[in-house]
Amino acid sequence: MSRSIHESPFAYSATDPSSLVLESLEPEVILPSQFFEQIKGKPSAQPEKRLMLAVVEDAFATFQECLPGLTYRQRRLFKEVEEWFASTDETWPFSFQNICAALNLDADYLRLGLRRWQARQLAQQQRPAPITPARQVNDRRPTLSARERSCSQPPRRKAA
Repeated sequence: MSRSIHESPFAYSATDPSSLVLESLEPEVILPSQFFEQIKGKPSAQPEKRLMLAVVEDAFATFQECLPGLTYRQRRLFKEVEEWFASTDETWPFSFQNICAALNLDADYLRLGLRRWQARQLAQQQRPAPITPARQVNDRRPTLSARERSCSQPPRRKAA
């Protein structure tokens, strides 16, 4: 089969069997919104997932901020969020277990990561302070000379 100079080397005809293969490999036109809808799922479900993600993010932030437990409020919030992470309850829609399932997160892996982070933080808090050499104590009190006093304070007037 001879081709003319003007004919493209990639041209195909309906009778050529190899052209059927090329025809099936043509790209399909798809809009970005159609592509991302397939990835994300139903657009109406997204607000719920965003809310679930916000709940998990807030729980992580509370866990990290309230770990030292310096105040009663911090201890109460830390205990509450720690119990929420540990719970395996699946009856409540916003339980940690259900949120992880909805967001395709491994709940056990996250719990393990939280426990490891907590252990590292507590170990750092319990380390003794570094020993510094003792300062030499001077028996004399530091005093300002008359010249230094005049620069820093206005002169005192004598009472009459």
